[in-house]
Amino acid sequence: MTQHRLVGPESGQPLILGPSLGTTMRVWEPQVATLARTFRVLRFDLPGHGGSGPSEVRTVDDLASLVLELADAYGMDGFHYAGVSIGGAIGATLAVRHPGRVRSLAMVCSSARFGEPQAWRDRAELVRAQGTAPLLATTAARWFAGPADQALLDDLAATDPAGYAACCDALAAYDLRDALAAIKTPTLVIAGRDDPATL
Repeated sequence: MTQHRLVGPESGQPLILGPSLGTTMRVWEPQVATLARTFRVLRFDLPGHGGSGPSEVRTVDDLASLVLELADAYGMDGFHYAGVSIGGAIGATLAVRHPGRVRSLAMVCSSARFGEPQAWRDRAELVRAQGTAPLLATTAARWFAGPADQALLDDLAATDPAGYAACCDALAAYDLRDALAAIKTPTLVIAGRDDPATL
């Protein structure tokens, strides 16, 4: 099963938090204590990230299916969802494919499509050949407007190349632009002014 952590009162409404590519559930750590006062908070690691082993994911739909497996394991018939970057893409996919499950959606620094597919295929090829080390310098500039959070960069450095590359392949195939009108659940979209991934 996907590595995950569940905190908060059993009576709280379920809230699932999705991480960004190259990070772990740690990316949500600053918010968890506050959210877990009222919500039943479920965080997870992407395949090959943190404590999750690589899996045969090929699409964002595959990633969404892994999240549904977690939700089902805890009896979460309906849940709120918030995700960063690819985590937001997973949430949008869930809202399109399984509208009855998602009570509300927050997409943080995310999109219905992330640039040209070939760029993701090229990144996947690079990581499969050289690991994530070549990404560290450029990622720090892209992730942080101020001082870098070394713990998050350490998570990227430790990410399994096969798992990271598989998520890149999933992003290459991801394009929900024509399906956005199908999302009827209350949705919040947040982007940073200096975030190049969502400009």
